[in-house]
Amino acid sequence: MRAVDPGAAVPVPAPAVGPEVPAGGPGYLAVFAVPEFRFVFVAHLFSLLGVVVSELALTVLVYDLTRSPLLSSLTFALGFLPYLLGGTLLAGLTDRLPPRRILVVCDLVCAGCVALMVVPATPVAVLLVLRCAIAVVSPVFNGTRMATLADILGEGELFVLGRSLLRIVSQSALLAGFAAGGVLLTLVPPRGALVVTAATFLVSALLLRLGTARRPARAAASTGGLAGTWAVLRNRRVRALMLMFWVPPLFAVVPEALAAPYADEIGVSTAALGLLMCALPVGTIAGELFAGSFLSAGTRSRIVLPLAVTGVLPYLLYAPEPGVVLAAVALFLAGATGAYTLGLDAWFVAAVPEEQRGRAMTLMTAGMMTVQGVGMAGAGIAAEFAPVHTVVAGTGVLGTVCLLAAAVELRATEGRDGADRHVTSR
Repeated sequence: MRAVDPGAAVPVPAPAVGPEVPAGGPGYLAVFAVPEFRFVFVAHLFSLLGVVVSELALTVLVYDLTRSPLLSSLTFALGFLPYLLGGTLLAGLTDRLPPRRILVVCDLVCAGCVALMVVPATPVAVLLVLRCAIAVVSPVFNGTRMATLADILGEGELFVLGRSLLRIVSQSALLAGFAAGGVLLTLVPPRGALVVTAATFLVSALLLRLGTARRPARAAASTGGLAGTWAVLRNRRVRALMLMFWVPPLFAVVPEALAAPYADEIGVSTAALGLLMCALPVGTIAGELFAGSFLSAGTRSRIVLPLAVTGVLPYLLYAPEPGVVLAAVALFLAGATGAYTLGLDAWFVAAVPEEQRGRAMTLMTAGMMTVQGVGMAGAGIAAEFAPVHTVVAGTGVLGTVCLLAAAVELRATEGRDGADRHVTSR
């Protein structure tokens, strides 16, 4: 990516505290009162639509070309694995280059990759490489967008609610996105759906280019590669916060990964399988909406560790091999505990030095995606040796122990934000 931005606007410094917050608390509607956020939000909708439809369309296309279930399923796996590579090696770009430029270029790269997928002569191996390329730039895009939200909304309540809204949209995509993609594929062939995907990435790029202000790079120079990653992780507080972001999804994905085998184990229909797949994201959406709408910032901060530590305890309800209803209740409750992320977001943005914010947030999002892939793989391996209900219940025990250890470490770093900020920003 070249450091040029023709026709750029006058640089706008990031606000120290963000837009003015209403006296009674901001609420989700107050976030939409910030014009730049409206553009970021709509761009997120288009970009997310592009990702969901491209995953489904590419999976169908690869299967049509090869008739291989393995290669078809591999297209989904490739959406997780390259996150680690992109998150560690490219994270430094997020602080060395203007954030708007990074966001626009990442969208254009994704649009270009999808456009090449549309070409009939593109072989399957190249299709998978292009899928990897999209996954490599995704953590850079997501981390930069998260850091840019702090520039647009400040580091307080509006940032927390803005992040929450983007997560809610992402969870909703799990419920509606694949259904919409399936309908689209009944109307057009897979390559036709990919054309739609390329267009969504282009619209997202246009919205971000025209609707957000040009801001300078956060750091004039930044250590690249693994050395830069270690520079962020030397901060004990940031390291502990990242663990608290990473450990819960590592275990939370286990029932979703094993939903189909569990439905088969208890002998229920595909409609019941759909209920099991929906319960966790519905719980997550409900928990976030409740916390963002009805809880104060102080309350959200106080419930971070209790909710995080107990997040997978509902999986113990799987121990007696329950029916669909009780299993769905367990998943809904586990999802609802995800409300802890609102308070954790506030802690994270306060702990990370501004000149490292882009890299740290890129590493955090890359880690979250990577551990989900690891969790899914681990669940599949464990289910080869034990009944599915035993694996899920065991996840509740093991996950709680690991989360307790992460919480103890995070508690030990309380009050270190100022000291860590001084050490890492020298």
